[in-house]
Amino acid sequence: MEGHSERVNSIEWSPDGNCVVSGSDDKTIKIWDVNSGVCIKTLKGHSDCIWSVLYSNDGKYIVSCSKDKTIKIWNANSGECIKTLKEHLDEVWSVTESPDSKYIVSSSEDKTIKIWDVNSVECIKTLKGHLNSVVSVAYSPDGKYVVSGSWDRTIKIWDANSGECIKTLKGHSYAVRSVAWSTDGKHIVSCSTDKTIKIWDANSGMCIQTLKGHSGWVRSIEWSPDGKHIVSSSEDKTIKIWDANSGICIKTLEGHSYAVRSVAFSPDGTKIISGSYDCTVKIWGAE
Repeated sequence: MEGHSERVNSIEWSPDGNCVVSGSDDKTIKIWDVNSGVCIKTLKGHSDCIWSVLYSNDGKYIVSCSKDKTIKIWNANSGECIKTLKEHLDEVWSVTESPDSKYIVSSSEDKTIKIWDVNSVECIKTLKGHLNSVVSVAYSPDGKYVVSGSWDRTIKIWDANSGECIKTLKGHSYAVRSVAWSTDGKHIVSCSTDKTIKIWDANSGMCIQTLKGHSGWVRSIEWSPDGKHIVSSSEDKTIKIWDANSGICIKTLEGHSYAVRSVAFSPDGTKIISGSYDCTVKIWGAE
């Protein structure tokens, strides 16, 4: 799917799997119809690169964050910007929503993580502990914990209620680029500029597996809805599907002409969407 004039940094599926949202260096957010591949809406309002986008759990809203230091909440139907959140002191790299849809969590170049109340749109907690940019955040499936990945090479697990850091996971030799929880909440997966993917036991904090196969930085990572597979994207222009149990790469998807910045499984796990520095969004069969 073509339409962005610059690099695509983030993509995400709508909860019903009928649409995809993308964010780009061109400062726009686009909503795409999956079946036709047509861009049905372009959202404008950010003044700089968009680093991350997501659909709310009910599909009614889109949340985006940007190099312009802001987070924006959009009406997914009308494309109108409803709220702009401003408290980070530097560019905002990542946003995620709690499973109960009550909170949004953001991470920033300012080394902090912020938890926002969706109803009041106020920052209720600021989590500090990373020594460098925090580029990825994700909620645990039960909503009790937040995991973060940073350029300081560490992954931290936080108590979402108290804001306390309860574990720091160390093992990557370079910056952590993306983190995600398994669907059962028992494991965390991370990827790094060290070209590896690591699977961690969320309870003990131990690294139980290191996946190697990409020849470039690994930029994005996600578990399949059934928890059986992991998908990754890389600077090496490829997407890889891994068996989460054995750690074996079972498929390599090639087609992008530049680095693949973002990747995600469809809600039913049958498709994969990718966004690339080649300015395109692609849909792939996952099976």
